[in-house]
This record gives sequence, structure tokens and C-alpha cells, in this order.
Amino acid sequence: MTKLHAWLAAALLGLATPLATGAAHAQGQAQEAGVPQALRGAWYAGDCGDPAAMLVLTGRAAAQIDAEAPARLLRFRELRTVSGWTLGTAVGAEAPRLLLRSAAEGLETLEPDAKLRDDRLPGDASPAIWRRCPATPPALAALHGEGVAFLAALEHLEAACATGAPGACATAIVEQGDVSGDGKLSPAELARLVRGAAWVLAAQEGATQDVLLGAVGAGTLGGLLAGRLLVESMDYDGDGRLSAAELGQDAAAFARATGTAAGQPLRTQGLTEGAGMLRALIDGLMNSR
Repeated sequence: MTKLHAWLAAALLGLATPLATGAAHAQGQAQEAGVPQALRGAWYAGDCGDPAAMLVLTGRAAAQIDAEAPARLLRFRELRTVSGWTLGTAVGAEAPRLLLRSAAEGLETLEPDAKLRDDRLPGDASPAIWRRCPATPPALAALHGEGVAFLAALEHLEAACATGAPGACATAIVEQGDVSGDGKLSPAELARLVRGAAWVLAAQEGATQDVLLGAVGAGTLGGLLAGRLLVESMDYDGDGRLSAAELGQDAAAFARATGTAAGQPLRTQGLTEGAGMLRALIDGLMNSR
């Protein structure tokens, strides 16, 4: 639960602060093309009624869920064309790579050996074959639907934050999390984001389907609690929901908080004990299980 709360704080509060670095903006532009549109979405190995594995491609990620093997989540920092394939190089110490291309059967993928140089790709390995199915099997949709939706939403959030535009992150958070379409985030909508984050974290750590199920289940109660706490702590107009303005309240006003020369400094020693109590309360919530 600690990771979930820490992630939620980073996503909803940190992302709400504009990122005005030129490097981040340039990186976002370089990756704008992403995985070819025709290849995005869900692919399956085996029978559509009971597939052996599922591969989901988003603009800058590939998530593979196997019936028996641990999950794999690759988030691409670079995508380019190599010998008719789309080559994605993922973040991580080993910079794992994935090759993708359309085929008569549907989709072919290859994971090159780490020692194989880019100029020798695709190599001699046989590709994995994936195909589309008319519909996602209900069991897979129930377990992975929110996680896949969150993975796609996360990319939209990163793109919005990379622009550096004031309020862009807070607006994007509301747009991506607003299921009801009322322009605000309810505790249930915030809880949905936490459940999606739980799935992404578990998939990134190589969880099996059973562990993914447990992570999403744990995120259900924790997500509802985190959602309520966020609403209660940031709902300035008291309507029970969070708007983009409330999410970005102090982040947007940061540059305008210039103070005044009037008045005299107050004695702040007495505030130390209260601040310590507040910090202890926050730490307790962050570490609750």
C-alpha cells in the first residue's frame, strides 16, 4: 500500500505541477509517433476463447500477460524503424528491446538477444505470432481492463506535463480520470486510478496473474481510502469532488506567491510540535496496510 499511496501523491500532485524543462518537451516530441496506430490495442496468442497470452500495445508501451509466466511491461524510451520492423527500446538498466511488425496472421514480435547489435536485427530467431479477437475474454477484461486503461492514460498525462503549459497536468488528470464526464474527480474515480496504478506497478515488477489479481484487489480498498482522503484534503469548494483548479491550486499560484513587505515576522517555535504531529499522521497513512 505504501507504493500505491506514494505513486498517487506523485501522479496527482507532482504531475499537477508544470514541467517546464526543454529536455522533457523535446523528448516528448521525439517519441510522438510511437507504436504504429494499426498495431496498437490487444493481441492474443492461441484460441480467442481461452488465449494462452495477451499482448497490449499502447503508444509507448507493451504489456504481455501470460497464463503461466510472469507479466512483462516495457515502456519505450525510443521507437524507430529497422529493416521493416518497429524497434522499441525500453527504459531499464538492460534497455530491453522489442521488434514489432504487421503480418498476414496479424502481428509478429521478436525480443532480440541483449548481445545482438541493432545493425544485425532482426536476427535468426523465430517471431511470436499474435492475432486480433472479436472481443476480449470476460475474465481478462475484468482483471486487466482498468490497468490497461490506466497505462494508456499515463501516457496522456506524461505528454500533457511535458508541454510545460500552466495547469496542463491538472487538466489532463481530470480528463483522464473523469468517467462520469462532469469535469471533476469523485472518490470512486480516484480509486479507479489507484487500482490502475496497482496493476501497472505489479506488471512492471513481473507479477503472475494471481499476483496481479491480488494487487488489484488490495488496491480496491486502498484506492477508495486514498480517493476519499484526497477529496477531503483538497476539496476546497466542498462539493465532494476534485476539479483541475483544486488539483493545481498551489502549483498554479506558486509564481504569484510573492508575499508582502508589511507586518513583522511571527514567532514560529510553537508551530514545530503541530507540524511534527501532522507529519506523523501523514506518515501513518502512507504506511498503513
